[in-house]
Amino acid sequence: MALKLTKREEQGVTVVDAAGRIVLGEETNILRERMKELLASGAKKIVLNLASVDFIDSSGLGALVGLHSTAQAQGAKIRLANITKRFHELLQITKLLTVFDVYPSEGEAIKSFSA
Repeated sequence: MALKLTKREEQGVTVVDAAGRIVLGEETNILRERMKELLASGAKKIVLNLASVDFIDSSGLGALVGLHSTAQAQGAKIRLANITKRFHELLQITKLLTVFDVYPSEGEAIKSFSA
């Protein structure tokens, strides 16, 4: 299933709901372009809700790392929410769990911006 991204605002935070797969090719390109557009429009607080993402490959992981770096360089913060157990394990194995701010729910990720 191709990646589908939907943007909405919650309590001053931009929430991007992702559904599908984040893999090499069109999907990672879509993710990069949409997130760059958000950052260019001035979004500083972003939650990437991954509840409906069923698969992420190494290219998808690389795209997320790149977006994290780009956001930081522009003074923005990206939080990951609702990641699958498998993705959590992947982040642990690759030591990227220390790079990303990961939250078990969208609500907790949103609240983290005001803490």
